[in-house]
Amino acid sequence: MEGWSNIEVELIVTDYFQMLSKELTSIPYKKSEHRKNLLPLLENRSEGSIEFKHQNISAVLINLGQPYIKGYLPRFNYQKILEEIVINYLSENLSIEDKFKHFADKEKLTLPIIDFKKIIVEPPINQIISEQSPFYHRSPIKINYLEREQNNSKLGKSGEELILQYEKWNLIQIGKENLAQQVRWISKEEGDGAGFDILSKNTNGTDKYVEVKTTKLGKETPFFFTRNELLFSQNNNSNFHLYRVFNFESDAKFFTKAGSLDNICHSIPMSYKGYF
Repeated sequence: MEGWSNIEVELIVTDYFQMLSKELTSIPYKKSEHRKNLLPLLENRSEGSIEFKHQNISAVLINLGQPYIKGYLPRFNYQKILEEIVINYLSENLSIEDKFKHFADKEKLTLPIIDFKKIIVEPPINQIISEQSPFYHRSPIKINYLEREQNNSKLGKSGEELILQYEKWNLIQIGKENLAQQVRWISKEEGDGAGFDILSKNTNGTDKYVEVKTTKLGKETPFFFTRNELLFSQNNNSNFHLYRVFNFESDAKFFTKAGSLDNICHSIPMSYKGYF
C-alpha cells in the first residue's frame, strides 16, 4: 500500500484531536465511530491502519510533552511528515492548550474504590526510541504538560497515599503486621528531598525504598525524575522500587520495577547545568 499523503495525514490528525479534546474534557465519544467516519475520506485504508496511525500520533504528542488518547498506545516508528503536521495543527489551534492545562492542573480528583488484589499489572515492554523521534526543539506549546501533570501536588500525594495503603495491606496479608506498622510516608513527613517517597519493608524486615510516580494517562506515559532520585536509586539499587500508578481516577492500576532508575527505563536528559 502506498504511503499516506499529506491530505490523509491532515485528516487523521484533525480527527485525533477531536477525540482528544473530548477525552480531556470528559465528553463521551466512540473511537470506532471516528474510524468508520474516516474511512470514506481516505485512500483504501483499513480500520487497523487508521488505528496504527492514531498510535503514531500518540507517540508524537508524548515526544512533545503533551497529553494523548489513553486508548491509543504510542508507537514511535513514525514518519517525519506526521510530526510536522501535528506541530502545524497545534500552531493553528493553540486554544487546545487550555485543555492540556486543565488536564495537568486538575485539583478535584476522585479515586474509585480499589481492589488491591487486582491493582498490580505487568510493566510495559520497553520501546526503542529511534533517532528519528527525538524530543523536539520546535513546538508551539512551550510547557511540557506531561511533566506539569506529574508535578501536580494533589495528584502526586493521592498516588503516594494509594501506594502507602497498598504496602501496609500487602504486609498484613502475608502475616507481617509488625512490619506494616513501620511503613512511613517519608515525602509527607520529611519533604521531597529524600530521593524516595515511602519507606516500606521487605518481608525479611529490611528497608524498601519506594518512589511513586502517578498519571491519569496510560502506563506507557513517560515519567520524570530528578538527579537526586537517580543518585539515590543507584546507591540503593537492591532495595529501590519504582511504583508507576496510571489511569488514576478511571481505573487505577500500577506496576513496579526494581533497581536503579537508569537501569529500569530508557532516559533522556532534559536540561543541563553550565559552568564557567
